[in-house]
Amino acid sequence: QVQLVESGGGLVQAGGSLRLSCAASGRTVSSSTMGWFRQAPGKERVLVAAISWNENRYYEASVKGRFTISRDSAQNTCYLQMDSLKPEDTAVYYCTARTRGGLASVSSDYSYWGQGTQVTVSS
Repeated sequence: QVQLVESGGGLVQAGGSLRLSCAASGRTVSSSTMGWFRQAPGKERVLVAAISWNENRYYEASVKGRFTISRDSAQNTCYLQMDSLKPEDTAVYYCTARTRGGLASVSSDYSYWGQGTQVTVSS
């Protein structure tokens, strides 16, 4: 079992930055694909970014060039650096992990989920 705990969400003005952290416990996630999904009110949960065990990366089109996903295997932690934030980035952000397979964009492909952290971007 893997437990994921997110931190770093909050309220920021448009154009600002936030850094989300996801701390994993229970087992190492160094060989896992880690991802960040987000869900805005009334909308489906969508993949924002993912990073495989060998650091292949995926970014959703609307965040490419603004968000950066990274991982620290020694710390069993995954990060999402979010720059140039826009009001449309407002959502609950969820950290997720899949212990088998590489990059995947469907939520059902991921086995483990954090509780979510709210990100609110004001205009």
